[in-house]
Amino acid sequence: MNVIITGASRGLGKAAARLFAANGHHLYLSSRSETGLYKTMEELMVKYPDITIKAKPFDLSEKENAIALGNWILDLGISIDVLINNAGSFIPGSVQDEPDSALENLIATNLYSAYHLTRTLLPKMMVQKSGHIFNMCSVASIKAYNNGGSYSISKFALLGFSKNLREEMKPYGIKVTTIIAGAAYTDSWADSGIDKNRFMEADDIAKMIYAASQLSPLACVEEILMRPQLGDI
Repeated sequence: MNVIITGASRGLGKAAARLFAANGHHLYLSSRSETGLYKTMEELMVKYPDITIKAKPFDLSEKENAIALGNWILDLGISIDVLINNAGSFIPGSVQDEPDSALENLIATNLYSAYHLTRTLLPKMMVQKSGHIFNMCSVASIKAYNNGGSYSISKFALLGFSKNLREEMKPYGIKVTTIIAGAAYTDSWADSGIDKNRFMEADDIAKMIYAASQLSPLACVEEILMRPQLGDI
């Protein structure tokens, strides 16, 4: 199985890459950070030498780069079995006081990246009549919270994209799963001062993605809602 993961250099994307690699699946990775991406690729290639791992950095907040990533995948001539739209960013603040560019930047990274990459790959997936698309949303997609501002807006929009895409792709045998995840401990939380035990583990989310990808063609997990055991942070 060929697995495409964006935002793969760290956090949830890297956790998903590790798990799919450990189970023998081929990886095609991208991230904005060239250094982090190639470091992740090298780590996985050393540990899992029997699978194909390719990586190429792109800033997916730019439409041209999202399309270029899609065309790079298409030029490889592989089947598109799993696409994990994980690229994203966070800018704290409320609508009334966040930076003027917050909405534009977060919509570009959290929504348009998935939209344009998916649109580029869909024609091939529709011809092969198979494939599974995972969109990494957030509990911010379903619940507004303090300091969420444009981040919540962008994640609400990504959830809407996922729901619409799910309906459109039913006739083509393509699955769409929305990951609605609460806080999982990654490097971005390291300086938060919050106890690590208050978070989910990144591997928890990766395991749920992997499990959903292993079902028969007749079953689709439409949404996966996960929170830390004690609730949202």
